[in-house]
Amino acid sequence: MRIDFLGLEAFLSIAERGSFHRAAASLNLSQTALSHRIRKLEEDLGLKLLARTTRQVSLTPAGLELLPKARRLMDDMASSLDELRLRGHEGQEHVAIACLPTLASYMLPRILDSFLASFGGVRVRILDHSATEITEHVRLGEVEFGISIVSSTSPDLEITPLFKENFVVACQASSPLAVQATVTWQDIEAMPLIRVGTLTGNRILIDDALGSRRESLLWRYEVRHIATAVNMVKAGLGVTVLPEGALAGSEASGIVGVPIRNPSVSRTIGILTRRGVPLSPPADRLRELVQREFREDKARAVAAGKS
Repeated sequence: MRIDFLGLEAFLSIAERGSFHRAAASLNLSQTALSHRIRKLEEDLGLKLLARTTRQVSLTPAGLELLPKARRLMDDMASSLDELRLRGHEGQEHVAIACLPTLASYMLPRILDSFLASFGGVRVRILDHSATEITEHVRLGEVEFGISIVSSTSPDLEITPLFKENFVVACQASSPLAVQATVTWQDIEAMPLIRVGTLTGNRILIDDALGSRRESLLWRYEVRHIATAVNMVKAGLGVTVLPEGALAGSEASGIVGVPIRNPSVSRTIGILTRRGVPLSPPADRLRELVQREFREDKARAVAAGKS
């Protein structure tokens, strides 16, 4: 038997208010329509639920038995609908992504400006964390996708490569290194070096490329964020090795990036998503804009190199 929710709603309204008139007003119905709902419910049950006189309405024994059960059923249904409504609202109004800090600072602002044209009412949460943290955020479903270093394949993640960039030596514009076409690790061996912490993907790439040779370098300072390393270079405390894109921010003014060789170091940036888990419409649109921005950025770089 199907459940007559409209009939139960009418029954509960009358039982709680003790009046057809007040119940009809609360449900925005005519008394005729309300009476029709009650009559249909009673016919379906084959029982009389209400005893109506000219002065009052009372519940029959069957009505008294039904009342707590009907309340529980309608409360459960209302609670379930509220839960679904809230979940749907959150899905439409909130997008969470994770991104490397260097990319978040100089690429995302342009992307988000375009995104707002389509989803102006959506709140965007950006976790600008390290590559290791980004992978975990995506795996745990804390973000819909991540923009990070592609270091290895994982069966539970899908990876879409965006671009590849080389590492450079970041030095002051007045440094003798700044005029060189390339720099070798031997050239900076005796210089005070600033490196990022062990938890970052960039540090792992550099350590893997150098092997045991990294111990012969003069690592005088260690920081957690690339922006800190850049500011220390600006202050004349040493030089650092970082991805060339990290110098795109305004904090890098007065700093020159020189390609490093023997060995060279590079990283591939990609979009990480959970395998088999579709993105929400806003997140899918944001991912499309990320891909487009990086394609256009690469095209601009190529064009600049030809000019």
